[in-house]
Amino acid sequence: MPLLSPAFDEPGLRDYAHDWAVLDVETSGLVARRDRVLSVAVVVLGPDGEQTEEFSTLLDPGCDPGPVHVHGLTAERLRGAPVFDQVAPRIAGMLRDRVLVAHNAQFDYDFLAHEFARAGAALPVARRLCTLALNRRVDPPTEDLRLGTLAAHYGVPQVRAHDALDDTRVLAGVLRASLREAARLDLPLPFVSCPPRQDPRFAPRTPKTPCAYRNPGRPEPGGPLVQGMKVAITGETLTPRAELERQAVEAGLNVMASVSRHTSALVANDASSGSGKARRALAEGVPVLDESTFVRLLGDVRPGTPHERTRSPEAAIPSPATPPAPARIPQPVQEPAPPAAVLPGPASSAPSVPPRPAHPAAQDRPLSGRRVLVLGGTHPDAVAARGRIVELGGAAAINLSSSVTDVVLLEGGERDRRMKRITALAFPTHEAAWLDTPVITPLARQGGGPAAPRVLPRGGVIDLPQPSGSAVAVPWTVTAAWAQQTSCEIDVVAFVVDEDEQVCFDEDFVFYGAPENPGGTVRLHSDGPTEQTIGVDLAALPPSARKVVVAAAIDGSPTFGDVGAIHISSGPGPSAAPLVQATLDAATTERTLLLAELYRRGPLWRLRTVGQGYDRGLGALARSYGVDVTD
Repeated sequence: MPLLSPAFDEPGLRDYAHDWAVLDVETSGLVARRDRVLSVAVVVLGPDGEQTEEFSTLLDPGCDPGPVHVHGLTAERLRGAPVFDQVAPRIAGMLRDRVLVAHNAQFDYDFLAHEFARAGAALPVARRLCTLALNRRVDPPTEDLRLGTLAAHYGVPQVRAHDALDDTRVLAGVLRASLREAARLDLPLPFVSCPPRQDPRFAPRTPKTPCAYRNPGRPEPGGPLVQGMKVAITGETLTPRAELERQAVEAGLNVMASVSRHTSALVANDASSGSGKARRALAEGVPVLDESTFVRLLGDVRPGTPHERTRSPEAAIPSPATPPAPARIPQPVQEPAPPAAVLPGPASSAPSVPPRPAHPAAQDRPLSGRRVLVLGGTHPDAVAARGRIVELGGAAAINLSSSVTDVVLLEGGERDRRMKRITALAFPTHEAAWLDTPVITPLARQGGGPAAPRVLPRGGVIDLPQPSGSAVAVPWTVTAAWAQQTSCEIDVVAFVVDEDEQVCFDEDFVFYGAPENPGGTVRLHSDGPTEQTIGVDLAALPPSARKVVVAAAIDGSPTFGDVGAIHISSGPGPSAAPLVQATLDAATTERTLLLAELYRRGPLWRLRTVGQGYDRGLGALARSYGVDVTD
């Protein structure tokens, strides 16, 4: 099926016409730096959407093929297949000078990048497009955004799910249909610029094992060390640094790369060296031990207190005959929000949202099930309008999509560039006064749409659904999106912190330059220039991880007041329909913004929307969580 059609004139689709390389891989696991590609398929499409070439092959990974029940690729089937090095030139030729397209594209892209790095070759991809992210922008009326669901919605036949070649052919059809919908709504495509293929993060590395013990604080003067104490080392040492760290870890200490107010001791033969760690230790009053004293104390490290292990009775794995329970929309719980991390300097005043009843009467929620886009107005006026939408039970949209049901025009809203398309597609538009006493017209719904996600206010808290017993781990995702007209760069980051609101080690700070933590339990997915996702494997987090903080930071001089609202959606997996959403409005001067927290509460995990902003930059936020960052 070509991209062009009588339904659209050719000039209207020129922004959506590119050379595409549609790709799918089947893998032995989910961690690209550890697992291997078992099969790969590529379909090449021209700017008109017509297929010009295809290639597929099984691969011998040289390892266990992993979940055969998912992909059906046994070791026997793969025996005798080529290794990746042998097909890398053919794949590179098909990808060169084309946009790589995949469903959940960062997954396929990362696996390719690691395979090419192992082969000592360059992956010639400058841009990629994720059809999952594209369909989040389009927002079709489907139960979820899985490939099979989208194929059924767009009328693309699917023969063999989890077969790389068939999945790629299906994805090519989904791409054509998605591009047509994007053109209909005049949506910009969420291209992602790709870093150089020899990026150091694609080199294999050994994950660090989290410390099993709680931090007991600092040692008494002349007293022993205790398991769980956080220690850092600076300067020259007689014992090789790696060996000294190994001995400390084996003794049950938590070796850190930085110093914070929670550091138990700094090991330094020259405390006056002027290093950053030594200066921070002096400022925080951290005890300094010379190497000989530290080595002596390592011989008698006292037992520590293990991190608590919590387990929900519902989390037990059912028998194979037990079907997975459907995900339910979590109910909000009433709980006071804990204080945010303490930053140097005052926090700016984000708008306050008063608590509301968990189950307001239906007549008080006339906008329930509706998604309202606000255009125009000053920042405070737009904040107030979106707050009113939430009070009335609706969802406040920040971008135009097929799920928008109403548009509210504040002063100047009629000059928004999206109004031409809104008028052409006959979206209902209203003046600001409509939000005082909205008059509702029935919606012309298409069948098969998902249940509306629960809308949380700032500070809202919900219990997350318990695991269903599926054999495949599904990460809980938090996706942040902002206005597609935004020109400044925004980075979404995550901190995995312990009981003291501190990272266990620097690598538990997940950001663009380090998009996953050592255990692979928290990952950053760059879905596009105005959308990023944090995926968290809650079941695999170590007991030391008590909370995952998701935040955003602006690069440069703009503030979140310039950007406007940030939309948060959260659900079980990147392709699932979100179960909850929130629209967070910063004030005017923030450069960093706490978006959400996933945290343990007894045997449960909970999600809290935060929406607290700070005038300081990302470096100050990172240091408040114990990460050594140079601005």
